[in-house]
Amino acid sequence: MSEQAMRRVTAIQNGTVIDHIPAGSSLSVLGMLGLLDSKSTPISLVMNAPSKKLGRKDVLKVEDRELTQEELDRLAIIASKASVAIIRDFRVAEKRSVELGTELVNVVRCSYSNCITNNPREPLPNRILVHKADPLELRCAYCGKIQDINGLVNHLI
Repeated sequence: MSEQAMRRVTAIQNGTVIDHIPAGSSLSVLGMLGLLDSKSTPISLVMNAPSKKLGRKDVLKVEDRELTQEELDRLAIIASKASVAIIRDFRVAEKRSVELGTELVNVVRCSYSNCITNNPREPLPNRILVHKADPLELRCAYCGKIQDINGLVNHLI
């Protein structure tokens, strides 16, 4: 098999293609989307591919699954410049944008265990503020604690 044939990832009939993920971040994206333990969803993963836009990038193809807006909000935490294409019948049916706004509401919980949002008797919305975009710094709107970006996978709502 030639090197070019080995690198080729087949087209998907239906599903989602996430392109322009920062190199080495695709496993974090799979975790944020709850796909790391998926036993039934076929996933194609390309890591460290050359990219004019990023230098190096990762690409994910998730078959038979279209990302929801909530999942796009999660994706923005790790890959705010990613492009998402919804595939239907082997064609791009729609493109969805990934945007990191100024606030994430009910996307992830505060990682600080003593935060008021982690008290089940206080039914407050989980509000995480984007303090800085580059490098990304997130803070809880209530307690002000800086959030560990890598640890947020464990605090999904």
